[in-house]
Amino acid sequence: MAILDADFQYMPEGHTFADVSGFEPIRMGNLEISITEDPEVIYAAQQLRYEVFYEEGNATPSSSAKIMRLDRDRFDAVAEHLVVIDHDHAEGEKVVGTYRLLRKTHANKLGGFYTSHEYDIGALVGTGKNLLELGRSCVHRDYRNKKVMDLLWRGLAEYVLQYDIDFMFGCASFQGVEIDMYRETLSYLHHFHMARLEIRPRALPNQYVPMNWMPMEEIDPKRAIKAAPPLIKGYLRAGAVVGDGAVVDQQFDTTDICIIVETERMSNRYKKHYIK
Repeated sequence: MAILDADFQYMPEGHTFADVSGFEPIRMGNLEISITEDPEVIYAAQQLRYEVFYEEGNATPSSSAKIMRLDRDRFDAVAEHLVVIDHDHAEGEKVVGTYRLLRKTHANKLGGFYTSHEYDIGALVGTGKNLLELGRSCVHRDYRNKKVMDLLWRGLAEYVLQYDIDFMFGCASFQGVEIDMYRETLSYLHHFHMARLEIRPRALPNQYVPMNWMPMEEIDPKRAIKAAPPLIKGYLRAGAVVGDGAVVDQQFDTTDICIIVETERMSNRYKKHYIK
């Protein structure tokens, strides 16, 4: 469920962009990843999000979003924006990848997390641990390669260390709303990657779609993983688990699941590669 322009205020009264002191940019050749509080850079990230979600994808924009060609909502004003910038682009410095990061202290300014519009995350919030919501992840079509994905993961790893994050979580999407297309992958996630009960999110009752479409013994794990979107594969490699139930988002033309990564239980492969 998108919370778009009707709820949007670029800078809610009394709020400022989150403090980003202490986060060191990471440079790899012409590309750099950093957290920005520059409104112009955030604006460019929102333009990229619109291009990916609405023009490449099948999301349905509001009239104002269509006119301005921006994907934005009220959470942008209190979130931190992780961006990959190409310093050598022909048009000048260009935002080519982004993640929206929302810590609990900042989410509280708006009464909770974006994910709460699709999932009951009370168990996770109730742990009292340091939470980081991941959202609005996208990469420009010309930069969907290992180098940029590595930079995004390195940026997340740096952030996790900087702020002592215990859990990363958020909604990750399958393109389209035809559940039958993903019945084996959803069933695989349900049987093999379900979060333990004490932290498990659950899709809200009015949006709950079962994930258990196939018996465990009928699932081919390799085939199921292969059919998953690249971002979800990346989360699984990091040791992710999932919430109970999927959610169909008609506006964004996606089928969403809730992903949780407990930093203490990250896979050794992820830690060795990204955490320096």
